[in-house]
Amino acid sequence: MEVKIKPVERIEGELKAPSDKSISHRALIYSSITEDTVEIEGLMQTRDISATLDCLSQLGVEYEEDGEKVKVYGKGLRGFKEPDNVLDVGHSEIAASLLTGLLSGQLFFSTITGSESLQKHHMKHITGPLQEMGATIKGRSENDLLPLSIRGYDLMPLKYDMPVGSAQVKSALLTAALYSRGITELTDLYCTRDHTERMLRYLGANINKLSERHIALSSPSRLRGEKLIIPGDISSSIYLILAAVLAPAGELKLNDVGINPSRTGAMDTLKMMGAEISIQNEREYNNEPLADLAVIGGGNLTGIELNEDMFTRIIDDIPAVMVAAAYADGETTIKADANLRPKITERLQNMARELVKMGASIEENQDGLKINGNKKLSGAELNSHGDYRIAMALATASLFAEKESTISGAEAVDNSVPGFYDLLNSLHA
Repeated sequence: MEVKIKPVERIEGELKAPSDKSISHRALIYSSITEDTVEIEGLMQTRDISATLDCLSQLGVEYEEDGEKVKVYGKGLRGFKEPDNVLDVGHSEIAASLLTGLLSGQLFFSTITGSESLQKHHMKHITGPLQEMGATIKGRSENDLLPLSIRGYDLMPLKYDMPVGSAQVKSALLTAALYSRGITELTDLYCTRDHTERMLRYLGANINKLSERHIALSSPSRLRGEKLIIPGDISSSIYLILAAVLAPAGELKLNDVGINPSRTGAMDTLKMMGAEISIQNEREYNNEPLADLAVIGGGNLTGIELNEDMFTRIIDDIPAVMVAAAYADGETTIKADANLRPKITERLQNMARELVKMGASIEENQDGLKINGNKKLSGAELNSHGDYRIAMALATASLFAEKESTISGAEAVDNSVPGFYDLLNSLHA
């Protein structure tokens, strides 16, 4: 699918932020292991969410859907049944990770798979420590790739220093730790997003942050809960925020945005560059902070230097930061982490390639990127490379280019931020 993006002069409007996809998956899966009926409000509506619900149904979980509200009838830790068929999580990396951890603690056999692209996603950092805990896991490429066949057991607690910055690895191991007897300790050197810890603590798990990078979960646990409210996704919203920042004029009001500190790196970076973003009406639901944001256009951004520590805070939202840097005055240097996941390295390279097509000046080096800003970008024939974040970033960059752009592979956003282009269009109609 192709979309054409024409230049605009103003961004104006007020809207509710798109629901958080990763928290939606967590809410479904963790509600299913409570001993209660949990109502989830604001659940994202995508094919991958439907796939997660189907997986839970095959495991014996009952639920009722009513639009963005879902009631999940919890089975407790041990109430699941052996599925008759392979569990297919679609494109969702977080669902694959959480279910792999959960199934490792079940006393039956199961197989989990996903889309063609997800079958290329490396799982060894998850399957390795889970095997140390006692699970039997078999998969392609030495248990690294989906499909994975899992025979769960009563698991042993684990002490583990995570070698990669991945909230998915951390979440899988914490989920499995619920099925061990003792204390599992994880060292998260990269301070990855902490939605799993917050949700498990809210539902009653004995999980503690011993230091900035050290987490402990004591088990066995009994999870209880009544209601979960899904905040707006800051990672999806950042492209709407960026559009308002880059616009020559106008103001955007974005409501119900999750402002978890582990997710606000890109927004903080835009503010460091000079963006006028104010945080209003701060509150908290089920241990997750959220707020309303007001963004004023017409300002000037200035290039900055981003070190490795800051890079880990913007790693998922790097396409947005690259677009901001291309339009900013002066030079922006981005020092990337040396232990990047292959997917992130590919995203950096592909995003740089597409921005150069629009006339951006970008130098790639072993340490990261150097972007020489303040160049007026021009419309071009662009490609999302099947990456929804690149698609959203290119659409935003194209709004303020000199000519119309065409983005092929634009459908990449459909399963992660459905209706994104409509939201974008609504702000300059």
